[in-house]
Amino acid sequence: MTPVTQAQFRAALLDADTPVPEGLLNGHGAPAGSRYNVYRNNVTASLIDAMKLAFPSVRSLLGAENFDTLMPMFVRAHPPASPLMMHYGAGFPAFLDGFAPLAHLAYLADIARLDLAMRASYHAADAGPFDPVVLQQPPETLAGLHLRLAPATKVLRARWPIHDLWRRATDPSAPKPRPAGQAIVITRPAFDPAPHLLPTGAATFLLALETHPLGAALEAAQAAAPDFDFAETLALLLHSEALTDQNKDLPL
Repeated sequence: MTPVTQAQFRAALLDADTPVPEGLLNGHGAPAGSRYNVYRNNVTASLIDAMKLAFPSVRSLLGAENFDTLMPMFVRAHPPASPLMMHYGAGFPAFLDGFAPLAHLAYLADIARLDLAMRASYHAADAGPFDPVVLQQPPETLAGLHLRLAPATKVLRARWPIHDLWRRATDPSAPKPRPAGQAIVITRPAFDPAPHLLPTGAATFLLALETHPLGAALEAAQAAAPDFDFAETLALLLHSEALTDQNKDLPL
């Protein structure tokens, strides 16, 4: 009997309709059909449990029963690409974008991106605190200053009211989402990340900070949104500890 290869073993692992690979034996040398079925059911169940933990907002908005019904379709089409389960589910937003039965809930893909960003923030490296004294310099000096976002800081903008939808997912009594796109910044000042609604133009400002000095980032934000409020945005960044001192990164 031809031994089963890893590729054959893996190919049938996430599809209960695929026959048990021929030549797969148990510890007694007998066909391992029932044991293999139990094993692959356990693997699928474990991946589904991982998705429940990874996408709580999507599960809340879609409904636990609907989410759990959807999961076998996703996990069987998207096996893990890494042994680190904290990375599993990266393809879920794209899956939702292309899943026709949920086209009427098009915002779910962006909520999945929010859940992914929250998880990335949680697992990001620690960093040293930002000293606001750095900002007490002449305007011409500040314009050339490079501010650095903390590794746990994530910026996300969408054509859907993702912050309002996230609040509704965590608290069903929250106000009804407003009919407009929103941008958020996710920060992790302590142990748990939290999303914050960004003022108009602030997302452009934060994204520009990644590659430009403060002055250029301000110009980009004001060009995108003439009513951009720098003071409000800076207060949010300082309060939520979104910035870091690049010279004070902490070792992992």
